[in-house]
Amino acid sequence: MSTAITKDPHSTRLYDTARLPALEPRADSATKLFFNRELSLLQFHKRVLGEGLDTANPLLERLKFLSIFSSNLDEFFMIRVSGLKEEVDENVTELSPDGMTPIEQLQAIRSSLLPMLAEQASCLTRDVIPGLKQQGIVIATYDELSDEEQARMETYFIDKVLPVLTPLAVDRSHPFPFISPLSLNIGVVVDAPPEPSPADPPGFSYEPRFVRIKVPSVVPRLVPVGTSRTKFILQEDLIEANIQKLFPGMLAGSCHRFRVTRDADIDIREEEARDLLSLIQQELRKRRFGTPVRLEVSAGMPQEMIEYLSESLGVTADDVYTIDGPLAVQDFMSLYDMDRPDLKDMPFRAHPPEWLGRKSIFQAISERDILVHHPYDSYDLVTKFINEAVEDENVVAIKICLYRTGPESPIPPALIRASEQGKQVTALIELKARFDEEHNIEWARKLDEAGVHVVYGIVGLKTHGKLTLVVRREGNALNRYVHITSGNYNPTTSCTYTDVGMFTADQAIGADATEFFNYLTGCSRQTEYRKLLVAPVSLREKMSALIDREIEHQRSGRPGHIIAKLNRMADKQMIQKLYEASEAGVQIDLIVRGICMLRPGVSGLSENIRVRNIVGRFLEHSRVYWFANGGDDEIYVGSADWMSRNLNNRIEVIAPVENQILKSYLRDVILPAYLRDNSKAYELMPDGTYVKVERQPGEESFDCQSYFVDHSAAL
Repeated sequence: MSTAITKDPHSTRLYDTARLPALEPRADSATKLFFNRELSLLQFHKRVLGEGLDTANPLLERLKFLSIFSSNLDEFFMIRVSGLKEEVDENVTELSPDGMTPIEQLQAIRSSLLPMLAEQASCLTRDVIPGLKQQGIVIATYDELSDEEQARMETYFIDKVLPVLTPLAVDRSHPFPFISPLSLNIGVVVDAPPEPSPADPPGFSYEPRFVRIKVPSVVPRLVPVGTSRTKFILQEDLIEANIQKLFPGMLAGSCHRFRVTRDADIDIREEEARDLLSLIQQELRKRRFGTPVRLEVSAGMPQEMIEYLSESLGVTADDVYTIDGPLAVQDFMSLYDMDRPDLKDMPFRAHPPEWLGRKSIFQAISERDILVHHPYDSYDLVTKFINEAVEDENVVAIKICLYRTGPESPIPPALIRASEQGKQVTALIELKARFDEEHNIEWARKLDEAGVHVVYGIVGLKTHGKLTLVVRREGNALNRYVHITSGNYNPTTSCTYTDVGMFTADQAIGADATEFFNYLTGCSRQTEYRKLLVAPVSLREKMSALIDREIEHQRSGRPGHIIAKLNRMADKQMIQKLYEASEAGVQIDLIVRGICMLRPGVSGLSENIRVRNIVGRFLEHSRVYWFANGGDDEIYVGSADWMSRNLNNRIEVIAPVENQILKSYLRDVILPAYLRDNSKAYELMPDGTYVKVERQPGEESFDCQSYFVDHSAAL
């Protein structure tokens, strides 16, 4: 494939700064430099939703994206919205980089979200569910069931559901119950019939009471109807159809569903902690009791009940979202596990390298560096690297950074086996990996009990770098083998995330890796590395210097060019450095998965910057940085984004790719494919909107992820 990283000048959209729409309340010259972080993240979620709306995608893939959209919004409210609400409560007056107050950001978030939620509900109820029905997968209402099916489901309710239901009424002796985060609930008003009951005490008068029923998670949300497991009813439908069985002798009113999202951002004050593990366990227990930040209610819920729930939960009208369809759409992901390949993307088999099985992985790495591009290249190469290190009697030490391992990862058990064999094994486990804390705590205990040296990193910094060091005795020498990657050591997510990793036996990188782990586990104050770029030690300065070098090349008559593929672009200093490079004439292509606060295509500011985004079958997670360097180009891969937290508050590792074969593949194949995509690519406009990249007349359709499925090479 020929190099395709030059940009067609005719495709650049330039806008005069003075004509930019005012996205912010204060459209002065400073705020025009940046997009709002939260609204930019919502734009990414909108593009994920767009894949669910896209009728060109198979039905179960569309359902998957609608489910992911819901999961993304849950986390968005638990972390981002909760943070803004805390700023409002604390009367924070500092403006965001784009000039918005916390209240203005919350209002803009709601305005952006309401049409998205309407689109999602409409797509699910009017398109995807009816489409699945036509394909023999039915989600029926109770009324749509036959008499025989209703009788069978009534028996199921009595046997499987009723015993685990706990109606909680509210009255003078029973306060409003605690609503657990993200649980699905039914609200109903229960009243007494006109005729008194013999069980009532003399003079007793019954007032209508609100009753909350939690839909139990121990019963499937999608309850199979019959044995074919192709027809289902929602559990809440089943409960509501049998609601009277919960209140014999009483009158149950109409049922309405609701769901509460709570603040889940853990505040860890490590400096004050004597035992970080215990502190995080305590904070995890508090997470379920966080302040409510969102109330979702089903369409049709009476305003009186909405106001009652809002007052009881302490939320405002702006925190209430009315959903005209099922709540918690992510529960529908269970349908994706059905054996219906005709309703999914074409399956593919990850490519193993041609030498796999013929030689030791250590022999292969010693011959030259190896590049892997997951999921197109088999993740077996990573697990083989770990397993060979465990079984090889010449390996004396294994050191690894574990960020998100997952409950079923084979890597921690392999480390336990290595320790049991007498090898020196060190595992740095990041206990603060958001929403994976419990899994990581469990693995930390098991590894520690097996004799693995378990460390939790450096106080005040989250260890996000992904690195493995294997020390092997070869003759009279100890040689080092390193794996550095953008991905977590989690074979499950490796099937759905795109990541780039590199194996190397480079002596300088090996020495750097040794000193890096000493920095993490001991009291080292390492500030200089031979080849690795490490945050927060030197990464920001090194990246800034690389951009400055492109500026100097451009000013000296050698075309400057930068291509960066990353997840998020949200560091003001790096953005301003890129603006400086653009003004100097450096061509900059950014492939940014999610947040991008940089405003591209503005004349006199960023006219040489193009930003695009790929949303497709796989979640783009790889980080690759390419600098033209006047013809002697340099490429780096690793874990870091250009975000303040990655550069200042996290431990990150970036490594240079120096092997010419690997450099050529990254420069001439991988990066050009992302810039060529006209099927799943969106381009960021100067006004903050994303426009889907359309094929030009005579241009062939090109989907970079599909291309990699067919052409990956495991170099």
